[in-house]
Amino acid sequence: MPKKSILLVDDDAFVLHSIGDFLAAFGYTITAISDPAQALGLLSEQKFDLIITDLVMGVVDGIAILRKAKKTSPLTQVLILTGYGDMSSIIEAIRLEADDYLLKPCEMEEIQFRVEKCFESQEEQRKIKAYENYLPVCAACKKVWDRQGGADEKGAWVSVEHYLYTRAKMNASSTYCPDCFARAQEKLEKEFENN
Repeated sequence: MPKKSILLVDDDAFVLHSIGDFLAAFGYTITAISDPAQALGLLSEQKFDLIITDLVMGVVDGIAILRKAKKTSPLTQVLILTGYGDMSSIIEAIRLEADDYLLKPCEMEEIQFRVEKCFESQEEQRKIKAYENYLPVCAACKKVWDRQGGADEKGAWVSVEHYLYTRAKMNASSTYCPDCFARAQEKLEKEFENN
């Protein structure tokens, strides 16, 4: 299994090195950048599993890093790390889908815990995304599970024809595949012989 990649963005060299060295000891691949504009450019070229970014860094801030990360790779986790814990910045970061928020100074063990939680969340999101690519079909009656159907919008089992019409705006025509046609013809011939 490939190592998880983490991008650290902070204009404080001490923070970069201390957090970077600490997390590297757990086997993560660390890319540490002190220039947030350079980090934005790197996000256009490379994907990371997790980004830990300072919030206030000058012209380019952690919110810009967050926006770019979520735009280029929605499953990338973003942890905002800042010494400025005003409520408006927290609300904006959460509104823009930050996955976690930590105030400086914080213990290294807390960072490790939050990183692990981010990766657990990411794995759950990947599983959900994979599940969305499957269409559950009943093995017996061949009805389809419509996740958005039903009166309470929690989903319902519907006919394939209904599903095709409501989801793809396609009309289905009733016909037989060659195997079913042969079986139906054989059944009719037996019934005709018995009568």
